[in-house]
Amino acid sequence: MGKKIDHIAPHIEDFIKNQHLFFVGTAATEGRVNVSPKGTDSFRVINKNKIVWLNLTGSGNETAAHLLQNNRMTIMFCAFEGKPLILRLYGNATIFHPRDDAFQNYSSLFPDAIGSRQIIEMDVDLVQTSCGFGVPFMDFKADRPTLDQWATQKGPEGIAQYWIDKNTESIDGFETEIIR
Repeated sequence: MGKKIDHIAPHIEDFIKNQHLFFVGTAATEGRVNVSPKGTDSFRVINKNKIVWLNLTGSGNETAAHLLQNNRMTIMFCAFEGKPLILRLYGNATIFHPRDDAFQNYSSLFPDAIGSRQIIEMDVDLVQTSCGFGVPFMDFKADRPTLDQWATQKGPEGIAQYWIDKNTESIDGFETEIIR
């Protein structure tokens, strides 16, 4: 059954490397709680207490807005194949934009993506596992090509305009600082 540890053990890192999907949960001080699914090759374990993930352009930018007010974040993985498991990583996160040196330092860890808008670094202070017995089996077929196709069609200038039009505020009206 469930266990709590204070670091990402090697077997947990192996589990993470084999997952195709994770969920990010954040909340500002007030307003709506956000849970976002994330896929593609966008997650890296840096060490036993630090992870980074590449945040691609999407229809909203809730995670960024929330972390500016309250840097707590939860990441959840579910085993949809093989042995059942739910894994949660808890900690505090920092946002880096393409204008930041840390973004440039971390970006080499990920495949190039036109729509890369932030890299989120999280200091993990708790790792929790639970049974996952109720999670269904689901077969992974492939990553959807739609986001890459959309970003390629928009190009860098179109993505920058999209950020201005759609990603500068959360649904609750909080700033995301994507544009400065």
